[in-house]
Amino acid sequence: MSISFAGRVAIVTGAGGGLGRAYALELAKRGAKVVVNDLGGSRDGAGTSDAAQHVVEEIRQAGGEAMADGHSVTEYDQMQALVARAKETWGGVHILINNAGILRDKTFTKMDPADFELVVKVHLIGSANATKAVWDLMRAQTYGRILMTASSSGLYGNFGQANYGAAKLALAGLTKTLYLEGAKYNVRVNTLAPVAATRMTADIFPEDAFKLFAPENVVPAALYLVSEDAPSNAIVGAGAGAFHTSVVTMNAPVILPPAECTVEGFAANWDRINDRSSDIVPASGTEQSHAILSAMAAAVK
Repeated sequence: MSISFAGRVAIVTGAGGGLGRAYALELAKRGAKVVVNDLGGSRDGAGTSDAAQHVVEEIRQAGGEAMADGHSVTEYDQMQALVARAKETWGGVHILINNAGILRDKTFTKMDPADFELVVKVHLIGSANATKAVWDLMRAQTYGRILMTASSSGLYGNFGQANYGAAKLALAGLTKTLYLEGAKYNVRVNTLAPVAATRMTADIFPEDAFKLFAPENVVPAALYLVSEDAPSNAIVGAGAGAFHTSVVTMNAPVILPPAECTVEGFAANWDRINDRSSDIVPASGTEQSHAILSAMAAAVK
């Protein structure tokens, strides 16, 4: 069955190139009206350009409908203006793909605090700003699909990317709360951890791997996660046509008796506490408390 976005309005941030451009082109091809948002800056966030307009022209030449937007995700009032313009022009906003990002990689010991703050501001605060700007509208229309862009650097760590990794894991955490708050309004929120050959990764991939990791090979996952039948609260990895899911797990609590509830007692029981054989995937943070209370009740029986 073909997946269509006819009648949907989509905002894609950071859509002037790379992954964002690929998402915007495919959304438009499948019938969506697309707001192509991009400042057009360099990889480290400096400067501006008309990159967004170029993508809009590609979409229009292919018979699609799109508008360019040069507002910054780091400014909430600018995101509000973007959403208001889309709503005024096309009647609503149904899809938001938070894709805008920059890199300022250095080891933590060499990283200037300003570079840490800016990367977190663009990725995390920028995504929160754009999401907040569409949130009430999506609730009111009882339909919304939001995609956060995380990274393996956030989920698993990566040398020299403390700022980027911190922001990216935070986005997975943001998803886990918003999917709960949006559920009864049919607002679904997911997280994508893409691996793609773009200007962000130009000095990472060897030349012969560039085609294999083309942004277009991530598009199937991204668009499914913002489609009508999308799940919610999924963390999906995608790259080179390969796809997987990641989960945050929790094992069964180990109850230490009062005599062992000491630093030494914890150390002595570390292997049991860190045993993964009983792992579950909690649906919300409250399951940690419930698991502890259940384990305590079982221990006194």
